[in-house]
Parts: sequence; structure tokens; C-alpha cells
Amino acid sequence: MPDSPAQGLQDDLPPETAQFTDAEAALARVEAIYDEAVSRICARVASIAADRDEGPPAAPACYPFVAIEVAAENLRDPGRYAYGEVPVPGRYATTLTRPALFRSYYLEQFRLLLENHGGPLQVGVSERPIPVTFVVEAAEAGLDERQAVRLRESMPMPDLARIDDAVPNGTYAAAAGEADPLALFSAERVDYSLVRLAHYTGTRPEHFQRFVLFTNYQRYVDEFVAYGRSEVASGERYRAFVEPGNVVTPNPRLGGPETAAAGGEAPRHLPQMPAYHLVRDRHEGITLINIGIGPSNAKTITDHVAVLRPHCWLMVGHCGGLRKTQRLGDYVLAHAYVRGDHVLDEDLPPWVPVPPIAEVQIAMTEAVAQVTGLKGRELKSRLRTGTVYTTDDRDWELRHAELRQHFNQSRAIAVDMESATIAANGFRMRVPYGTLLCVSDKPLHGEIKLPSMADSFYRRSIGQHLEIGIAAIRRLGEDSIASLHSRKLRSFDEPAFR
Repeated sequence: MPDSPAQGLQDDLPPETAQFTDAEAALARVEAIYDEAVSRICARVASIAADRDEGPPAAPACYPFVAIEVAAENLRDPGRYAYGEVPVPGRYATTLTRPALFRSYYLEQFRLLLENHGGPLQVGVSERPIPVTFVVEAAEAGLDERQAVRLRESMPMPDLARIDDAVPNGTYAAAAGEADPLALFSAERVDYSLVRLAHYTGTRPEHFQRFVLFTNYQRYVDEFVAYGRSEVASGERYRAFVEPGNVVTPNPRLGGPETAAAGGEAPRHLPQMPAYHLVRDRHEGITLINIGIGPSNAKTITDHVAVLRPHCWLMVGHCGGLRKTQRLGDYVLAHAYVRGDHVLDEDLPPWVPVPPIAEVQIAMTEAVAQVTGLKGRELKSRLRTGTVYTTDDRDWELRHAELRQHFNQSRAIAVDMESATIAANGFRMRVPYGTLLCVSDKPLHGEIKLPSMADSFYRRSIGQHLEIGIAAIRRLGEDSIASLHSRKLRSFDEPAFR
């Protein structure tokens, strides 16, 4: 049976569980447990690689956990955040992984739990073994085929039957005697996604930032690369710029761990969804990912980016305009979506509304005004707010009669293949989201991109569009980030971790 992030932790405390009323001390204990477990795993792999491992499998190294028991008298009225507190009395727990990567995030969650409920936090070793492939790859360990077989036979491997999204999907119910989840994701679910992120994007999870831009065109990437290299060459905002292959260009004026990691090797072929990162302290910079075209890619990448708990993700790409009054190069700010993509229907039923996030809408509107210099009626003529229809059919134009009726009934003003997927998965994963598209053609009105028209349009529009996305992120980062994580994204029985 799939586990929650509590991973089967029962009401009885496991042995050697320590209690803490200080968040830093609790996190230090988590780090010690995790580091000791990883050391044991690496030592066992080294033993297999040296053909010194012939005995029975050793006791597995397990993930650390954190738990808290909250009595009725330690509940409080909702605080200033939409997270950081439990809804009803009881015992809550989650397994944890990669504390070095998630240090600032875990520390905030621990501090809020102690502030809101008094503690103590209970930290110990769970019963969930750490799969060896989430720590070291056989190729990295230098194993031959025979040794790789020994590795699989003697060490825990990922158990996909126990990894699912029941908690974010709102379908999980704790068994009798089991702690309720403190987090949306178990440690195994997080580790699974971290491995997938490295595979799909060509960059390590350590480089990802908490403000994310998704795009569906390579030319946005070209603009972002030029911007990123310029920023680290002469700016004071970002510590480094990271490209696929973990190619790190550090900012020589700003210190940080990236300076020591400078270098990397560009891949011979780009990964499926390459990522680029402008790095700031506490992961507060910008990540841009080229997801390509289609809702399947959009779901895949957001499923995995979500475990990093970003502050928001925004879609900046191209769309088909559906109104005669729109011009090529006009912007569309989505305030509603028609989910014709269908890739999330099993996880988030189509009847669930996907509301706009007010803070994101305001930031993007102000960014358009700032970058274009337009205001009043001129701004409204270039920036249309309305419904975006996301389809799973790239040749939707060949279903003209059917979809024309859908567009009319939904009052859609633009059509694309990714925006509703990204927004719906943001709602599902409690990640604030937004969409700002640029009209690149108007197929319903006979304006279909031809090569010469497209090149001229791209030269004019993409640089400005990307600048608007970056300006919107800066506004969101400069305002209260906590206000982004709205209660409209959280249910009545939500886990405490953001």
C-alpha cells in the first residue's frame, strides 16, 4: 500500500528519538542521521566494487523523520502564513531527505511549527530504507555488470508501489494508529523527482531556484542565456549562471559555492527539457526550463519541480490569438483556463476550478506596463486578460468546427498546449502559478505564421516578453513572498509544510 510522507510512522516513538525545541538543533540532528546513512550506503557500494562484499545484506540505512504531537490546547488561530500549522490535534510526521539541499526550507517549517504549537519536535530514524540508486549510480561507483547485480540483490532499490501523490491529490487517509502527514511528499517521492530532474534538464537539483519560468520555444532560451551571462559578468544580483551539463559561470564579484564548482561540461546533445539557472542565496534566483511543446512535457516537469517547493512558476510562451482585435505581438494574461489537455484529469478532476493568483496577476500586469511603457487604454489594447484554452492536439486547426464552438462557449481569447497544465499542476501541488502568453498567429482569422513573418515576429517580441517575465519575478520576490502562498491553494486538512 502506498505511504504518505509519514511513511508508516506509528504513534509509538521509535527508539533513539530525540526531542527539540530549537529548530537549528532539530535540523542538525536530521543532517547527522542522513549523512551517517549516506556514508553507510557509500561504504557498502565501495565494498561491492572491490569484491569484498560476500556476506548477507546488512541492515538498511533509513531516512530521518521529524514528528510533532499537538494537543488541543496547543492549537491556535490561523497565523500570518497559510502554512506552518496543523488543523486538528494529533501526531504528524514526515520522512526527510537531502537536508543540505533543503536546509532553508526545512528550517522555516521547523521554526513555524515550534512558533505555532510549542513543540517539541521529535527527530529520529524512520523504518523507510534509502534506495541506493537515490544516493549513488552504479556507473559512478565503477561497477561492472556482475557487481551491479550484487548491488541490486543486496541493497534497497526504489519501491514504486510505495511512491505516489495521494496527499497532494487529496485522496490520502491515514490508517488507524498512523501519524498524519506533515508534508505533501515523502522522502522517497522527493528523491525520485530529484533524479528525474537531473535526467530531464541536464542540471543537478542544487542549481534549481525557487522562481521558475517555463517556455515552449528555444529562442526564449537564447535570450535568457545572453541575459544570464551578462548578469554574472557585470551585475551584482546573481552569484552564478548554470547551463546544462552543470556548466557554472560564477560571478567574480560575489562569493559562493558555485565559484569552486566553476566549469562543468556541456552535453553533446541537449536533454529533453534543458534548464538554466540564475543563482541567488537561498535559491531565490530564477530557473528557466524549455519544456518544448505539449501538455505531457508540462505535466512531467512540474510533477518533479514541485518537490523543490518553488515560490511560483510562470509560463511565458506563444499562443494563437482567437479574437479579431488582437494583433501579433499582443500579450494574453490568463485569468481562467479550459483544460482540454486532459493529462491531469485522474489527479485533479476537470470540475475543480483553477483560480488566478492575485499577487501573480498584479505583478505581471505591472511588469508589462513597466517594460512596454504603456498605460491606460494603450496598455489594455496590448494586454488582454481572459481565458486560455489548452489543447492536447497540435493540429487543432483541423477540428475547426468543433473547437470554434468550444472557444465561443468558453469565451477563450487564446489557445496553446501547455498553460492550463502548468496552472492546474501548480494548483494541485500548492505552487503559485501564472501565464503570460504572446500572440504569434491567429489561425481562426487566416493569420498563420509563415517563415518570413515568424522570423520578424520573433526578433521583435521574444526579448521584450522574457524581460517582462523576469521583471514580474523581481516584483514578486521584492514583495512579501509569504503572501504568494495563498490559502486558496490549501485545503481544510492541509499538511503543515509549505
